[in-house]
Amino acid sequence: MDSYFLLKMLHVLSATVLTGTGTGIAFFMFITWRSGNTEALQVTTRHVVLADWIFTTPAVIIQLATGFLLANRLGISMLSPWILTVIGLFVFIGCCWLPVVWIQYRLRALASEEQFSQEQFNRYMRLWTALGIPAFTTLLVIYWLMIFKPLAMT
Repeated sequence: MDSYFLLKMLHVLSATVLTGTGTGIAFFMFITWRSGNTEALQVTTRHVVLADWIFTTPAVIIQLATGFLLANRLGISMLSPWILTVIGLFVFIGCCWLPVVWIQYRLRALASEEQFSQEQFNRYMRLWTALGIPAFTTLLVIYWLMIFKPLAMT
């Protein structure tokens, strides 16, 4: 198999894992939060933190590595408007995701406290959601850029 297609396959698979894990985490966190079940919140927040380490983090690293290798293989300048736009959007997502990771640790700790504070948990969940929505939307914009590669940007 040509190394280009192997890189492309890894890039697509890691994008799929990144999007799928993000969607799954958001779904389970949101419905568990809305249930108000403290025991379910304890389990879900623990698994969300674990899922980010097992799936999201490696997918982000693979995305960066394969993206740069693919651009190099295709002879696309790292200074092209298309690549700079994608990198800028990727950095934006990272600026949303890193605080989300910290919030997830905080939510996990709150859910495990003997004196569970629903008010404090709700505050963090609203912030988690406020950061997650633009990050996920931006991820969809990157998908669009990857698929359509606007000629004006290459």
